[in-house]
Order: sequence, then structure tokens, then C-alpha cells
Amino acid sequence: MFTLPQAPPADGEEPTVPVVDVEETHATLDTLLRIVYPMVDPWIETLDELSLVLGAAVKYDLAVATETLRKILVAPRFVSKWPTRVYAIASRYDLEEEAKIASRYTLSVNVLDCPLSEDLKYITAYAYHRLLDLHRTRAKAAQELLLDMPPDNVKCMLCNGTHYGTFLAPKWWTQFQSMAREELKQRPTTDVIFSMPFLAQVASAGCDRCAGSILGSYAFLEELRKKIDDLPATI
Repeated sequence: MFTLPQAPPADGEEPTVPVVDVEETHATLDTLLRIVYPMVDPWIETLDELSLVLGAAVKYDLAVATETLRKILVAPRFVSKWPTRVYAIASRYDLEEEAKIASRYTLSVNVLDCPLSEDLKYITAYAYHRLLDLHRTRAKAAQELLLDMPPDNVKCMLCNGTHYGTFLAPKWWTQFQSMAREELKQRPTTDVIFSMPFLAQVASAGCDRCAGSILGSYAFLEELRKKIDDLPATI
């Protein structure tokens, strides 16, 4: 960069130190250079700052700084709180592994109802469609797992039994299926539908003994949860 032709000095002036104008701010370059030089890495407080520094590292082909910033990008303090923003930043700079990590975290949020972020301006329709497709296909597969009837040992002593020789599931299971399908449409993950508040709400819609039936069905519910968790979870 410093070999670029410089403007000649004015008459009577001494030649000056070569100067190259750059787009980045002082703060961005200061953080970037502190990562490059053998000193303690600076603390990056926000995703806004991280995106600017990462962009500069990629632009100037600073491999070590880029690797450091990639790790920071998917640190829990960022990816767990702003997964869609992290996904957008990773996609913008073609960081495939980080995009995959972030896509898994987005399963816990409704991506169509997230606050609009400036980071989305810089990603392609293809990258955004991959994320939406992950949510759609995983939600569909998880909902299909709910269609199977529970085994015969999942029963409530009060509200279920047989009808003309056909086994009937407890009322809580029917309620669980309905509520879980709606939740999985928004967030195709098991975090909510197997939580105690969710199961308590399911039990309250059943009979007086459905709560005990849910507790007694923990092995079945754990198996169902594992099946959903094992579904493809990244782009």
C-alpha cells in the first residue's frame, strides 16, 4: 500500500511520510492492530464493533486477526443472544462454519419475528433462504414425530382407555400434540415444549390425574425429545 505513488511535495517543502487514506475509523483500526500485534487482545463489546473490525481484517487479508475474530463471533455472549445477527455477519464474510453454528442457535427464536437488523442488508437471498429452509424442514420433521401414538404404557387412569378395542391416548397427549405443533412452527427446538412451564400448561388442560400421567411418562418423553434433537439442526 505504501508503494502507491504519492503526491509530489509543494515547492520548498520537504517530502513527507507516505500516507494512504483508508475507509476505516481510528477505533476500528486501533482494535484490529491490537489483535495483530503481540499484546493482549482488546475486549470487543458489541456486534457492531466486531462486524467492522472483522470486515477490515478480511479486507486487508489479516489471517491471524480473522481467525481470532471468528472465534469471538460465535462466543456464547454473542451467538446465544443475537443468533440471527451472528448468522448474517458470518454469511456476509463467507464464514461457513460460523454460519452453521449460528444457524443452530437461531432454532430457539422465531426468525420471521426478529427485530430488523442492518446486518441483513449485506447477505444474499440465498443465505437467508437457507436459514428459512432449515427452520421449515426441521419444524415439519419434528411435527411429524408427534403424529405417532404413544405406547400402551403411557396412560392416565382417569381419562383414557379403550374404545371398541382401540387404545385411546390420555387427554394430556392430545393437548401436547396441539400445543407443541404450534410452538414448533415458530421455534423448531425442544427447549420450550419439554420445559416444566409448558408441560404444566399441558397438564392443566387435561383431567385431574393427567399431571401424574405426564410424570410417569418421562421415559417416553425423553425418547421423543431425543428424536427431535437428532434432526438436522444446521444449514
